[in-house]
Amino acid sequence: MIMTNITSMSGFLLMGFSDIRELQILHALLFLVVYILTLTSNLIIIIITTVDEHLQSPMYYFLKHLSLLDLSFISVTVPQSIDNSLMDNGYISQGQCILQVFIFTSLGWSEMAILTVMSYDRYAAICFPLHYEVIMNPSKCQGAVIAIWLSGSISGISYTATTFSITFCKAKIIHQFFCDVPQLLKLSCSNDYLRVIGVAAFVSVIAFICFTSIVLSYIHIFSTVLRIPSAEGRSKAFSTCLPHLLVVFFYFSTGMFAFLKLNSDSPTAFDHLISIFINIVTVDRDKN
Repeated sequence: MIMTNITSMSGFLLMGFSDIRELQILHALLFLVVYILTLTSNLIIIIITTVDEHLQSPMYYFLKHLSLLDLSFISVTVPQSIDNSLMDNGYISQGQCILQVFIFTSLGWSEMAILTVMSYDRYAAICFPLHYEVIMNPSKCQGAVIAIWLSGSISGISYTATTFSITFCKAKIIHQFFCDVPQLLKLSCSNDYLRVIGVAAFVSVIAFICFTSIVLSYIHIFSTVLRIPSAEGRSKAFSTCLPHLLVVFFYFSTGMFAFLKLNSDSPTAFDHLISIFINIVTVDRDKN
């Protein structure tokens, strides 16, 4: 690849993986297999929770939208990375990069929001079973999902507008396999990136509030479950909560790690593994 006039070109160069051709092909094949498996599993969940009359409760309604978010999330970055590896060309146009940042940040916010709503759903189901149908009636569930998608779009617009208002004066090389906002910020030579930091700080505050809400919900849930007299009842209640709680832990911990690595000029192999985990592994999880 001839890297000429990198600073003045309209697009960017993605340098997330090795320049060795054999490793590029291996990366593309592995990503393709995982992508197909993830796509298939999420489509199956969406179809089953749509057509099966026994899976029309709020829990499965939110699960369907979580699967749709996951399907969209992995489709934003992985196909582009596969294509770049197969073509031995890390170039991505500015338009494609803008689209990646918008969709990636929108879905990231939406995923955080829907995990919070799902924890409230479990809280209402276990702590207030007699009032559950009133608390989580269909109109409220639909309103919550609409709010989740709209708020995600607003977050994505804010991130994208502030990120691409930056003057990129350094070589347009992104040390990732997708248009990563922290890596884009390193291409600025002025303080205009502080607007993005402001948006990130606001989102971080909201994320902390969501995380606190989830923790409080599960404190009440576990307190209620432990008072259930039968072991079978406790086991059934735990089985509906623990997979969701595990997903929450992985989502927030990996997201926190990604933002704490803002000052890393040259991401390590471990940093790339975290990015892969966020983009692929966390969306190919058990959604029991």
